[in-house]
Amino acid sequence: MILVNTDYISGKELEMIGLVKGSTIQSKNVGHDITQGFKTLVGGELKAYTEMMNDARALATKRMVEEAEKMGADAVVNIRYASAAVMQGAAEVMAYGTAVKFR
Repeated sequence: MILVNTDYISGKELEMIGLVKGSTIQSKNVGHDITQGFKTLVGGELKAYTEMMNDARALATKRMVEEAEKMGADAVVNIRYASAAVMQGAAEVMAYGTAVKFR
């Protein structure tokens, strides 16, 4: 499966299948919330949350690819990511794009 954030793939003629998406809502445990809360007092990167968001993007991408594969796609073009806070310490990450077949 080819994944790109452009609306084309060089050297390929594309046939659009449709929108595909994958999402997840992730949170850290209370212990991480407390330690990361203290970190905000002194500043710097909140590594536990960075890791959480990286894991969430990877899972959302995997789910998007699985949906595209079920549709018979060869690639997903114009991939985008969105995130939103659902509650304190929890975030939703969504990956979406257009599933295409090669002609």
